[in-house]
Amino acid sequence: MSLFDLKTDIKNYKYNQKSDISMKFTVSSNNLLKQLQLVGSAIGSNPVLPILENFLFTLQGDTLTIAATDLETSMTTQLEVSADENESGAVAIPAQILQATLKALGDKPVTINVNTDTFGIEIISSNGKCECVGENGADYPRIPTSEGAEKIEVPANVLTQGISKTIFATSNDELRPQMTGVFFQIEENKLTLVATDAHKLVRYTFTNVQSEHSSTLIVPKKALNALSKALKAGQTVEVGFTKANAFFTFGHVHMSCRLIDARYPDYNAVIPVNNPNILTLERKLFHEALKVVVIYASKTTNQVVLNISDKSLTISTQDLDFSNQATQQLPCIYEGTPLTIGFNAKFLMEMLNVLESDEVKMELSTPTRAGILRPATETEGEDILMLVMPTMLSN
Repeated sequence: MSLFDLKTDIKNYKYNQKSDISMKFTVSSNNLLKQLQLVGSAIGSNPVLPILENFLFTLQGDTLTIAATDLETSMTTQLEVSADENESGAVAIPAQILQATLKALGDKPVTINVNTDTFGIEIISSNGKCECVGENGADYPRIPTSEGAEKIEVPANVLTQGISKTIFATSNDELRPQMTGVFFQIEENKLTLVATDAHKLVRYTFTNVQSEHSSTLIVPKKALNALSKALKAGQTVEVGFTKANAFFTFGHVHMSCRLIDARYPDYNAVIPVNNPNILTLERKLFHEALKVVVIYASKTTNQVVLNISDKSLTISTQDLDFSNQATQQLPCIYEGTPLTIGFNAKFLMEMLNVLESDEVKMELSTPTRAGILRPATETEGEDILMLVMPTMLSN
């Protein structure tokens, strides 16, 4: 045998060996990128393990499953690809470089070929080829499953509304971990979401839920942010829960998160029940007035003073350190005795931002007791209560 023939045989042997240990599929770059962006929110900014910087790709025939996790929150999704029916394998692909490549390529078919021995990855398009190296999919952390979990079904719009109306009120204080998440209270025909940072509190209740189980759980805000971005109108979400994890399944997406293991405070104890003074006014006008006045408020307290009397609301503030002051006057409907009370304007503005009604009402008692903010007109099946603690007025 000549030297040329020997080299040719060696080359063919290597090629055949490579083809025997490859995982290959073709997919639209745009479709793949959308799924990566969907689950990519589960990847942490500072992963505790290097492999968590990757997506886990698992191929079984023409079904590709994509997973991402930071060990606290995990998301998986599936999409159909073009592949041999006997094709299978798993590989961890660097998330940042893969997403950047797909964005740069634009909308076109791409073929991804993985050497399952070396985990070398080829991204082939009509214009050329890109190569990078992944990791063994078998080394990727196991994604929790909802097997054995208690489950209920909730409309996606209910979860989206509940999350958007509560998550801003969570605390960032890691010394009180129970207040850094949203409290879910599941009852026979009612789902309640609660969030508080001890200065403000929001309770969102939806009554058109059927459940055979009663349970309470605290879901971290990162998981809820990722969930609200992934949900689409018209979907039904299967919510599962165990002692350690919560699960959300909708369409081809499955999400799990580790629950906050702590006791939630008795939020009902801080909600005042006797509030004889009722202020009703236009939400947009109220928000705009606060937006102006807070510019002149103390940057430490953001305190504004509400001086309320029949048909008139005066919002004022002053910052003695800089000799700043401002006043705005609004028309209103008021039932009760004249009242002067102070609040943190930032808190009020946050609440008004997430309420959607044209008018809002404030239920008040005394200058030292919490005020309650609600939409003037409630949506059937929903109840929204927002509580804000008053600030101390200077003499």
